Amino acid sequence: MTAQPAATIGHTEEVPAGTQFDEARLTRFLEGAVKEFRGPMRVEQFQGGQSNPTFLLRTSGGNYVLRRKPAGVLLPSAHAVDREYRVTCALFEAGLPVPEPLVLCTDDDVIGSMFYVMRHVPGRSFWDPRMPMLTPEERSAVYDSANATLALLHTVDYQALGLGDYGKPGNYFARQISRWSRQYDASRTVDIPEMDKLIAWLPDAIPPSEERTTIIHGDYSFHNLLVRPDKPQVAAVIDWELSTLGDPLGDLTYHMMEWFRPEGVDVRGTLRGADLSRLGIPTPEAYASAYCERTGFDVDPMHPFYRAFNLFRVAAILQGIAGRSRDGVQTAANSGEIIQRIIPLAQAGWRSAQDAGAV
Repeated sequence: MTAQPAATIGHTEEVPAGTQFDEARLTRFLEGAVKEFRGPMRVEQFQGGQSNPTFLLRTSGGNYVLRRKPAGVLLPSAHAVDREYRVTCALFEAGLPVPEPLVLCTDDDVIGSMFYVMRHVPGRSFWDPRMPMLTPEERSAVYDSANATLALLHTVDYQALGLGDYGKPGNYFARQISRWSRQYDASRTVDIPEMDKLIAWLPDAIPPSEERTTIIHGDYSFHNLLVRPDKPQVAAVIDWELSTLGDPLGDLTYHMMEWFRPEGVDVRGTLRGADLSRLGIPTPEAYASAYCERTGFDVDPMHPFYRAFNLFRVAAILQGIAGRSRDGVQTAANSGEIIQRIIPLAQAGWRSAQDAGAV
């Protein structure tokens, strides 16, 4: 029997050896950089698979969250916490649900790498899309709020927010396939035939669609949504490491993998085979329809190409974790468990490609 995923993530623990830093020096920096910040401070690390290590800073005057770039040799363009900070600042000023960013520090001498600090947003982060502790009515509300939040992100005027140069418009899927193929090769630890087949097949299999450019979160999934503790509503979208400008279908189809993800390939679990009506969760068709109504976009996220692409992309991202682990750069407490998922993800991706006509 397949083990059930944890219902929620976002719990904290003592900072493990190897990721500790000079807390006194950080306190002095924040007391000078954040107006209301006052020590003493207690530091805990968030559990989970963050690529950029994330810490909770507890003080008597309030709580804060710090995200840092990992120490060590990293892949080009990866772990750009300054980009995270920039997009979060723009979206917060525009009134979108993101944590309030407070300061970016580019001086590696403070804690050993670049970091930024934001205000802590209380909330629940769901790992299991079935959300077992909620009632059907609450699940329905959470899914609707997630849908509305994504639609809001995709219809904001990114040019007006000063983000016109935040990414390259056009050819989103082609650029993503190229990027993750290169990243996969740069961090390759073993040969996976299905990944090589996907790398060869994906570029010429992109379905034709109307070209759109919006802000893309890049990892829009329930584990990156903080749901208010007092009501089933999204309080904040977190972890903007993979954000860019691109086709909103990239976010929508990745998010909708909750319905299509095969069993056993992802620690987040899946809605595949679930009694959606009993759970109060919309069908994928209804969810896509609500998104289109909110955005005014006429898109079809149901094509199996998108499943193959998203499974490939996740496998390539996890391969980056495997490569960093090989190189002695620890960025996730559960990296061993993550690495075991790469081959099953690649195999599932190739099966989806075959559903789309790959031979």
